Amino acid sequence: MDSMTWAVFDIMGTVAFAVSGAMVAIEKRMDIFGIIVLALLTAVGGGMVRDVLAGVTPPVSLCNITDFMLSIVMAVVVSIVYSAWPISRRSKKWIMVAYNICDTIGLASFTITGMLTGIVRSVGNPYVLPVMLGVITAVGGGILRDLMAQRMPAVLYKDIYATASLVGALAACIAYPYIGLQAMVWLCFFLVIGLRFGALRFGWHLFHPRPGRWR
Repeated sequence: MDSMTWAVFDIMGTVAFAVSGAMVAIEKRMDIFGIIVLALLTAVGGGMVRDVLAGVTPPVSLCNITDFMLSIVMAVVVSIVYSAWPISRRSKKWIMVAYNICDTIGLASFTITGMLTGIVRSVGNPYVLPVMLGVITAVGGGILRDLMAQRMPAVLYKDIYATASLVGALAACIAYPYIGLQAMVWLCFFLVIGLRFGALRFGWHLFHPRPGRWR
């Protein structure tokens, strides 16, 4: 695995998810400690689960201070900007746009880091481990964030989210033998982002069972 490729997407995902975690904590009116905790959980939680499942112990996030420091810095920056910026109705709209952008970039970036970890450690079927680690890395931190914020995890009911990660990772793994590593990661990145933004723009949802009606 190209370590530089992995590091670039790991940093992108960490920063993006730390911002989204901090924004959820602010919405829940947590103090600075709570904001930092939620930013850290969102940014490194999925990666830690990924590493444990892949047999990487201790998890990378516990051996390298970079992800922790980036998460803390972003939590503090978001808190300062929020405190200094007057919040109007228009501002709330842009805050939601910023949240969705950060969350989507984090989703795509961590899908790639999980998938790359799975490719290196995969035995047997070439798709199961990379795809599952990609999805777990991408959505694990968000699930932990939502649980700590006492919300139902958005991944279980809202938009096309985990499905975007799943489709992007699977398509990239299938294409990998034919297009190589660099093209594969960018295919995954843009596919996940395209599906996620498409869901936000056009209101795409998965099937929601509803009670049938008697005739």
